Amino acid sequence: MVTIKRALISVSDKTGVLDLAKALHKFDVEILSTGGTAKLLRDNNIPVKEVSEYTGFPEILDGRVKTLHPKIHGGLLALRDNPAHMQKLIEHGIGLIDMAVVNLYPFEQTIRKPGAGLEEAIENIDIGGPSMLRSAAKNHRSVAVVCNPARYGEVISELKKNNGALSEKLLRDLGIEVFRRTSEYDAAIYRYLQTGNREPGTEDQGLPKELNLQFFKIQDLRYGENPHQQAAFYRGAQGYSGLSAIRQLWGKELSFNNILDLNAAVNLVREFALPAAVFIKHNNPCGAAQNKELLQAYKQAWAGDKLSAFGGIVSVNRRIDLALAKLIDKSGFLECVICPEFSHEALSLLKSKKNLRLLELPGLPEKTSGLDFKRVNGGLLLQDEDSLTLEEKTLRVVTKKKPTAKEMESLIFAWKVAKHVKSNAIILARGTKTVGIGAGQMSRVDSVFISVKKAGKSAIGACLASDAFFPKEDAITLAAKYKIKAVIQPGGSIADAAIIKAADKHKIAMVFTGIRHFRH
Repeated sequence: MVTIKRALISVSDKTGVLDLAKALHKFDVEILSTGGTAKLLRDNNIPVKEVSEYTGFPEILDGRVKTLHPKIHGGLLALRDNPAHMQKLIEHGIGLIDMAVVNLYPFEQTIRKPGAGLEEAIENIDIGGPSMLRSAAKNHRSVAVVCNPARYGEVISELKKNNGALSEKLLRDLGIEVFRRTSEYDAAIYRYLQTGNREPGTEDQGLPKELNLQFFKIQDLRYGENPHQQAAFYRGAQGYSGLSAIRQLWGKELSFNNILDLNAAVNLVREFALPAAVFIKHNNPCGAAQNKELLQAYKQAWAGDKLSAFGGIVSVNRRIDLALAKLIDKSGFLECVICPEFSHEALSLLKSKKNLRLLELPGLPEKTSGLDFKRVNGGLLLQDEDSLTLEEKTLRVVTKKKPTAKEMESLIFAWKVAKHVKSNAIILARGTKTVGIGAGQMSRVDSVFISVKKAGKSAIGACLASDAFFPKEDAITLAAKYKIKAVIQPGGSIADAAIIKAADKHKIAMVFTGIRHFRH
C-alpha cells in the first residue's frame, strides 16, 4: 500500500477532477496544481498550492515551461527505499510527490477540427504532461499516476477503503496505462507530422517509408472466420469512424464475418447518389439496384438473386421507413440490415425478428477514401483505396455500334458494382439493377457463364461489365449467345483488336474505360 500525502493535479480534461480532489482533501492530501486546474480547485474551496510557488520558479515561455523542474521530477522519481536518493532530496529541499493526476493537451482532437493548422497543432503538443506521466509511471511502485478520468472513481473507492492509501495492483495498472497513453499520443503526433499538415515543401511523394499503426480493441468476437479461430474488432487511432461508429439497435453480437460483409455492403452502397440497396453474401454482392424510390431499389436488388440473398446482409443509403421494413420482414432470413437511420415504426416492426441485427451508420451515403491494408506473411501491403470514379465523357466507344443513352446508364451502373466484386468479375445489368453476377472465378469466361446462368431470361438484352480486359473472344461469343447488347471493360489486352472485331460481328456495343478494378 502507498499512502497519498502529496498529489500533483494538472489536467486539460477537467471531467471528474473536482470529485477526485475533494476525496484527496478529505484525507489531508496536499495538492499542487497549475494554471486553470488550480483556479478550478480554488473556486471550489479546495486548498491548492501553485506549482510555481512550490518550485520557487515561475511559469515561462507562455506556459511552455512550468512543471519541468527538479522539485517535480525528483519528487516523482526518487526511490523511497534508496537512502542515497532520500538524502539527495533532503539536501536540495525536494519533497516526495505520491500521486500525479495528469492528462494531456488535446492534440488528437485539435487536428480533427476543420481548419486546424500546423501552428495550432504544434501548440497542442504537450511536453510537461508526458514528462510527468512517464516519471511517475517509471516509479509506479511508489507513485500513483492517473492519466484517465475514467479511473477516478476506482481511485476514490480505494482511497476510502484503505484510509487514504492505494494498493500495489492499482498502482501497477495505472502505471501501465500511462505508457499506453503516452505511446498513443506520440504516435498521433508522428503520424500528423509525417502524413498530415506540414510546412510547405516538406511533403513526401507517394506512400510513407515507415508505418506506425495503432488500433484499439472495441470488442472480442465469438470467433473468427471459423469457430476454431480467435477474433476481435479494433478501431483506428483516429477514433470511432467508419464501421467502428456503427450503432447496433437490435440483435445478437456481430460476428467476424458479419463485420467483413457489412464493410463490403457499406462500400458498395456508397457508390450511388440516388436511393440504392445492396445485398451482400460472402463479401460479394448478389444483388444491387439504384432507383428514384428506395422501395423499388430494394425490390430490384432482392430480385437480382433471391436464393443467394438468403442469410445475407442488406445495406441501403437512405432512412428505412415502415413500408420498407414490411418488405424486409417478408424477405426471408437476413443476418443484418444497415442504413443511416430507421424510423421508429420500422424499428419496432423489425425488432420482432429475433435473429436480425439492426444497425445504423450515420453519414452512410457519404463516400470515403483512404488507405487499404492487406496483411501477408512477414509483412503488410499498402495501397490507396480504389476510389477512382468514372465519368461518361472519359469513356471510349470502340465498336461500330454505339450504346444508347439507356445502355450507357446501365453500363456505368454495372461498372460501379464490378468494382466491389471479387475478380474475375462479370456483372449483368438491366437499367440500374443487377440481374446476374459472376464472381471470383479463375477464368473470365466462367464468370460470364455464371452471370448469364443466374440471370436466366433476364440476360437477354442486358448490359455487361467486366472488371478487367478480355484475354480471348470466347466471353464475347458467349455474351452474344444471350443477346447481350453492350459491354463495358477496361481494354488494354493484346487481343483488343480481336475482341472488338468479335463485338462488331455480333452487333454488340463496347466501351473502354481505361481503368481496371481488380479485387483480390
